Amino acid sequence: MTDTKHPSGAPWRNFYGRFKGKTLRPNQKDYLESDLDALSPGAVSWEENPDRTPLDLKAHFGDKPVWLEIGFGGGEHLVHQAQTYPDVGIIGCEPFINGVAMLLGKVRDAGVTNLRVHPGDARDIFDVLPEGSVDKAFLLYPDPWPKKRHHRRRFVTQNHLQPLYAVLAPGAEFRVATDIPDYVRQTLIEVPKAGFEWLADGPGDWRHPWGDWYSTRYEMKALREGRMPHYMTFRKPT
Repeated sequence: MTDTKHPSGAPWRNFYGRFKGKTLRPNQKDYLESDLDALSPGAVSWEENPDRTPLDLKAHFGDKPVWLEIGFGGGEHLVHQAQTYPDVGIIGCEPFINGVAMLLGKVRDAGVTNLRVHPGDARDIFDVLPEGSVDKAFLLYPDPWPKKRHHRRRFVTQNHLQPLYAVLAPGAEFRVATDIPDYVRQTLIEVPKAGFEWLADGPGDWRHPWGDWYSTRYEMKALREGRMPHYMTFRKPT
């Protein structure tokens, strides 16, 4: 983040991932047109919310604890968590619109109502989440950016981790899953540097997933190709 501003007032934030892939199927277009607005967590974009007014989470979830999944892919894990924990409110962030459309189809099928969707950069929602409002966060199989010169694009950099730390409540859990050894290396350096404690002997214990884990298509691909998943659990100190 720099002092240089976009005409909307937003800081210039380079985004290196994809916003759209293959042509959406007619039913996916219908999900986006019919369902997405109703699942909005509120005004997140700089165009909608130039003053960066904090989101009213109680209006969506009442007094439920709030969880956050960063980059939900096709939404398998996000919907599973919403079904498993109906007394929790969950927000998912995903800029890839094809993944958002896939999630919306799963939401319709599952009938979950405790889920909200931000179809954009997680950094924008960090701006407007109240400080200390999130009780658990997930980063599951993020883009590995394997080339060394691209490692600064990974989520596990201070540019992302420090604002995440600010919106997490004291004692909140941050789960990271990846099958890329060098992503593990960078995670174990950068996440504690942002203030988190690594629960080395806690839930997940590296080689074993969390008890409420739901395997994603990315993990299944990794297993088919012989790569070992790693499950890391961190905590914001109380």
